[in-house]
Amino acid sequence: MKVITEETLVKLIKIHGFENFLKDLMLVLKNDFSRWNEFNIIPRPAMHVRDGVLELMPICDKDIFTFKYVNCHPKNTANGMMTVVATGQLSRVDSGYPLMFSEMTVLTALRTAATTAIATDLMSRKNSQTLGIIGTGAQSEFLTNALRLVRDIKEVRYFDIDPLAMDKFESNFKDSGLKLVRCNNGKETVHGADIITTCTACRAHVDVLKNDWINAGVHINGIGGDSEGKTELEFSMLSRGRIVVEYLDQCMIEGEIQRFSRQEVKRHVCAELHELINGGIAGRENDAQITIYDSVGIALEDYSVLRFVYDLTNRYGLGQELNFTPVLDNTKNLISMVIGKN
Repeated sequence: MKVITEETLVKLIKIHGFENFLKDLMLVLKNDFSRWNEFNIIPRPAMHVRDGVLELMPICDKDIFTFKYVNCHPKNTANGMMTVVATGQLSRVDSGYPLMFSEMTVLTALRTAATTAIATDLMSRKNSQTLGIIGTGAQSEFLTNALRLVRDIKEVRYFDIDPLAMDKFESNFKDSGLKLVRCNNGKETVHGADIITTCTACRAHVDVLKNDWINAGVHINGIGGDSEGKTELEFSMLSRGRIVVEYLDQCMIEGEIQRFSRQEVKRHVCAELHELINGGIAGRENDAQITIYDSVGIALEDYSVLRFVYDLTNRYGLGQELNFTPVLDNTKNLISMVIGKN
């Protein structure tokens, strides 16, 4: 079984190139979303615990099964820990044997950014140049870099309730060629923005983005609302926008649309992302339309990035092979491993 540590992943991305990794991952994601009906997928089970949530994200096609364990504990940063960490596994369907165990904290950030860029490419105005981002935590640089691959972003307006998070964001983009505008609040951040991305961690129904701040033609990526009872967009905004989700069954539990009744969902949600990728439904009908990508993150995205990393590590000869399953001459004699009897 191949094991991919943080150190191995960093080495892999340096060899392949960060931008190349994002671009190639976007192609893998598009291909996997385009064959949506080949997957067995369910809404992720979640355990809501004190100060956080713990989730498992399983999926398979006819050949490969993957799952991810992931958490969200917003108070972790006060103790020097990350809000979100994750690990994942890739296994064979025919035998059930595991092929790879991997870190998925960085991989989750990468696949979230890549999927958001795909949705933005399909939904935002082609001439979009100004990005407004609310929430400059660990995900923000990944999102910004990915969005630059699909739109000619020249200006980034940004805000976070933590000034140190804004300092970090500004430092990471100081030599990027972007016009960086540090803002004092959310309203100032979205002023003049063509694309608005919200990525906050508060586990509550919070109006991070107000309806009366939004002008015609804007595209919104709602990334932070990703669990039951957690949303970022003022509810009245949803009825103004053309809404696309990744996976309707999961988004009705965890997304911005969790506040709709089932009948309202049918009226307001125009498509799942795979329908846009396959060309069956347009993400945007005109330049005046407000579009909303209601993202919760789904297991298909983890499947794509795990399989992509497995292929790349095989290409570059990276990853440590360790025995996580018994190696036996007699597969029924499991006890021989621990007491040495044949």
